[in-house]
Amino acid sequence: MKARIAVLGGDGIGPEVIAEAVRCLAEIASQFSHTIEFDPQAFGGAAIDKFGDPLPPATLAACLTADGVLLGAIGGPKWGPTASVRPEPGLLRLRRELGVYANLRPIKLHPQLRDASVIKPELLVDVDLIFARELTGGIYFGEKSRTATAATDVCTYTVAEIERITRVAGRLATARRGHVTSIDKSNVLETSRLWREVAERVLGQEFPGVTLEHMLVDAAAMHLIKRPRDFDVLLTENMFGDILTDEAAMLASSLGVLPSASLGDGKRGLYEPIHGSAPDIAGRDIANPIGTILSAAMLLEHSLGWLAEARALEHAVASAITRGARTADIATAGTTPLTTRQMGDAVLAAMR
Repeated sequence: MKARIAVLGGDGIGPEVIAEAVRCLAEIASQFSHTIEFDPQAFGGAAIDKFGDPLPPATLAACLTADGVLLGAIGGPKWGPTASVRPEPGLLRLRRELGVYANLRPIKLHPQLRDASVIKPELLVDVDLIFARELTGGIYFGEKSRTATAATDVCTYTVAEIERITRVAGRLATARRGHVTSIDKSNVLETSRLWREVAERVLGQEFPGVTLEHMLVDAAAMHLIKRPRDFDVLLTENMFGDILTDEAAMLASSLGVLPSASLGDGKRGLYEPIHGSAPDIAGRDIANPIGTILSAAMLLEHSLGWLAEARALEHAVASAITRGARTADIATAGTTPLTTRQMGDAVLAAMR
């Protein structure tokens, strides 16, 4: 079978971790007799420097015609808050153009990384949860204004936007342990009160076998650390999900090991690690590529429908970690940290 993947290296450590994911995808294609065409495109700060636009027309066209999009990370001090053109609006526009409204972020700890987490090891046993984060609505996409004395960011949600992400959470829970925790701030926000009403209706009518629990976002932040194994599927609006998933990354030992998939109603999706561009370590060959490699595995599963291939790649990552492969962010006492390239080599060796 053939597939074409748009490859957006982005900024900072993005190109470094993307390179390892591409190597792993090429090996999977070889082992399973597939052909993958990789289509590299400029995106983010790198595209601003070259084209004056974080999402040039050629990049968007390549993404809209690809079977899937693999992204490293974007941003950095060079294109900070005072820059006239910034990378982040390009990412928001790409998500909207692709129609990827559901961001899936699984949080599952490899047993041998338990000691690499800052959380007490006994709290991490059997932690296996997933966030269903709404991705194209809310305060990030609302109207904005700025004067010398005030600034405004408007948070808006429609019933239809809440319905479709709730259905995603319902389908995930049905295939898992049957429990959805819907995160809101309904004691203060009108959008959260609407969110709670719609979630109750959709799950109650369409997913009667799923148990729904409501939780305020501040309480969720606490309980994610206090009792993480109690969570199954967490349904969140855009900003709450963005913040809580970074917190939850500590359950899995590091931001560097966690993948994500941004999906819409079709098969095409946007796949990226949840970490940022980490400009402080860019070019030093020490970034962890595991989150990007696992994002590539999610691409194989969700966009290409290659389930055996996705499981093979996930198994190779788990096997490499079991054999002691560690980058600096997940290294523990007595282990020698690998470079980014060496970690990719370890996954490839496990695959072979």
